[in-house]
Amino acid sequence: MSQSGLSKKLIAAILATGLLSFSGVLVETAMNITFPTLMREFGIGTATVQWMTTVYLLVVAIIVPISAYLKRSFKMKPLFLTANLLFLAGLLIDILAPTFGLLLLGRVVQGIGVGIALPLMFNIILEQVPMNKIGLMMGVGTLITAVAPAIGPTFGGLTASVLGWRYIFVLLVPLLLLSLFLGMTSIEQKSEVAAERFDFLSFLAIMVLFIGLILGIEGLSSHPFFSLNVLGTLILGILGLVFLLIRLGRLEQPIVNLAILKNPIFAGHVAAFFLFQIVNLGLSFLIPNYVQLVNGADATAAGLIVLPGALLGACFSPFGGTILDRFGARKPIWLGAGLVLAALLLYAVFGLHLSNGAICLIYFFNMVGTGMAFGNIMTNGQKQLTFQERSDANAIFNTLQQFAGALGTTVAALIVAMSQTSSESAYSRATAVGSRHAFIVFLVLAVIQLGLLVLVVKKED
Repeated sequence: MSQSGLSKKLIAAILATGLLSFSGVLVETAMNITFPTLMREFGIGTATVQWMTTVYLLVVAIIVPISAYLKRSFKMKPLFLTANLLFLAGLLIDILAPTFGLLLLGRVVQGIGVGIALPLMFNIILEQVPMNKIGLMMGVGTLITAVAPAIGPTFGGLTASVLGWRYIFVLLVPLLLLSLFLGMTSIEQKSEVAAERFDFLSFLAIMVLFIGLILGIEGLSSHPFFSLNVLGTLILGILGLVFLLIRLGRLEQPIVNLAILKNPIFAGHVAAFFLFQIVNLGLSFLIPNYVQLVNGADATAAGLIVLPGALLGACFSPFGGTILDRFGARKPIWLGAGLVLAALLLYAVFGLHLSNGAICLIYFFNMVGTGMAFGNIMTNGQKQLTFQERSDANAIFNTLQQFAGALGTTVAALIVAMSQTSSESAYSRATAVGSRHAFIVFLVLAVIQLGLLVLVVKKED
């Protein structure tokens, strides 16, 4: 180890897995802005093109829960190699895809790779980084995945308009090759592995759970609640969850150990983390939508308005982690959650008349708060568990992060759409009213989130 307690190999290993995770998140948000182009090129409708995001999200959400099993059963370097090559293969499929069906296949293959890679980065940090640097490096890991959605829409829009949408995939290939080189030369195995029996019934239950819940939630935007597309799929997801809980309770070596949620302090951190991600992803939909539909700006301007806050806020993740390492978790987590609450209060109060400058300023404080608290909630939550339980905790956090993304975006879109369709006011006015209602809902969630954090984040001894 160097004097800082971090070897060059360890830093390179974190960077390698981080680049892979970064690429996965970047391509997801970058492709969203190309939907109108894809609809024209492939002759498809809005409901069909949405599968570019939905199928990817589903695959990642299904793969991430088994990351604890993968870590216990396989060495890290082969896992990384598999994830990287799968992602590269998915990129190549999408670069050459002549049909929309093959484009979706590429997204599925990419989702499998990212589902393996995303928990791998945090597992390396939790297992190999010295305790006095855990907060800092978890902040760096959070920074890597937080920057990607901040620059994704701008990257996607500029690339698609200048070079064409396929170059979104082409430009990621060098990053993946760099990640592959770094990973294969730096990732080291520190823990023992022993092959476990893979329980296919548990995996099937996970598939049913997330297919049902994610499709049901996303169906709310286009179908009535009491329909097969919404209520039917939600019930299917709930049945998958019930079966999964029963199945895991009967196994000596469950595919993921949900029993750790019986720890109330850890469970409180998980709940607050989940609410944080719902609010964060909900705002990432509301703000650009407001800028365009209420204030009349174009998509590029909307992306540029949120970009400074997103980038600078993400940079506070390592800073917040350093505060945790030196002074404990209470200061950065409470301060960060308080800033998010204050930002949402301002959005809710002034939601009918927000200038682009006000949106930019408030969003900056919101993202600073998110950067200070978000990664530290995950870090401090895992400190409540034994070393052996942390890979399962990592799987839970990363799984809920994917699910909360779908939930936050859908809730925001649904509230705004209800206002747009039920109001007799002008479309821009109806959008502003709906956005304000969504801000109020997220404000309530932020109050609950801060209350949980006050209860579970204890003062350091």
